[in-house]
Amino acid sequence: MEEVSLRSAVKARADYETSDLRQRLAKYHKNVDATFWGWDNIWLDPFFRTWNLESYLPQIRGPVLLIQGEQDEYGTIAQLDATRARMPRTEVLSLLNCDHSPHSDHPETVLARITAFIAELAPAGVGPATAR
Repeated sequence: MEEVSLRSAVKARADYETSDLRQRLAKYHKNVDATFWGWDNIWLDPFFRTWNLESYLPQIRGPVLLIQGEQDEYGTIAQLDATRARMPRTEVLSLLNCDHSPHSDHPETVLARITAFIAELAPAGVGPATAR
């Protein structure tokens, strides 16, 4: 857990209570209050400050594609680097001018990279046209 993530969660809470953030999130979540408070309360729980997945990462043997915006307010590229160091079959797509939602900020780039990543995993001659 990084301090930048915690600061962003505190700011999100203030924004949710004082700005139009609730209305903006409501279009994506059926129960926006439960979704937001469930997320924010966990992030700001003191126990969560010690939460760390790094010891579990070496158990993941399959290929992984990590995608993150370089301006993501909830995580840093250092998290991706730490993951890649523990999982040798990890690729990272780090996007400039991108916040927390790469699929929204750069949809064409994200879709192209995911498509290529999956295609690289498929056995030769197997794909949508031959799988029928």
